[in-house]
Amino acid sequence: MSLTLSYPISSSKYEEYHTALLVIYTVVLISGTISLTLMMRIMKSTTTSTMSIAVLNLIFTHFIFLLTVPFRIYYYAVHTWKMGNEWCKITSSMIHIHMYMSFALYVIILITRLLTFYKKACQVASFHRMHAILISFLVWIIVLITVPCIIHFNYGKDNNDNDNDTQCFQFGKSIESALPLNYTISILIIVIAIALTAFQANVLWVLYKKHREGCTFQQEFGAQLKSLCFALIMVVCFIPYHIFRLSYLNNVDRLEGTNEIFLSITTFNCLDMLTFLGRRSCNICFVGKAA
Repeated sequence: MSLTLSYPISSSKYEEYHTALLVIYTVVLISGTISLTLMMRIMKSTTTSTMSIAVLNLIFTHFIFLLTVPFRIYYYAVHTWKMGNEWCKITSSMIHIHMYMSFALYVIILITRLLTFYKKACQVASFHRMHAILISFLVWIIVLITVPCIIHFNYGKDNNDNDNDTQCFQFGKSIESALPLNYTISILIIVIAIALTAFQANVLWVLYKKHREGCTFQQEFGAQLKSLCFALIMVVCFIPYHIFRLSYLNNVDRLEGTNEIFLSITTFNCLDMLTFLGRRSCNICFVGKAA
């Protein structure tokens, strides 16, 4: 995982971006919290399957990130950071950790759906619920242990000589030591997102040709439609940032303010849980029983 931190927002040079960032993160915090709350109510009424475990991991990823959003809102509102360099690095890094973890979970969900559709049920069935739980537990242990160590010892180390403790997200030099890796990751994310979206769209087209007007009554069509929504979320939230990033990597000083805007757009994927809301789900959330 390559962590490229959000960049300095100097009150004198980048104040023009503060209002936009403040609005974006406020909307993400409010709508993301509502989305996760509704989804948790829905998950209480569902069985624990491999897919639901992946969704729970996605919910947990969003939850951890949303915990750090109020600190971003505070900084963009007052233009001053008073919580120390370590917490600045943690807050800054979480937006990237959230993006990469979300992308990985989207890929897992989409591939699982595609395997199910293409009649490779034996491959899906062999991946039992307990295996999914154990792998999830192992991944989070690794993330929660290694990421803090990376943040403390390596993340933004080239900027530790910055004497201005009232400014946060000033880690521009960190990107210079990992340009090839950052290019590779951005290209992979763009290619994988486009490929999975194309495959998922083809699945829906096949189901539509098979059932025509009756496709909306098919459970499989509904499940694959939700998967297409996940794929489109990747396209809308992640691809613009990583396309821009290909230019940004060699123009950090000139584009760092614009980078903050593109980076903030990736956080709108916190609304992905709304794709699960339907008439039955709304009944579960607001009435307390299935329709």
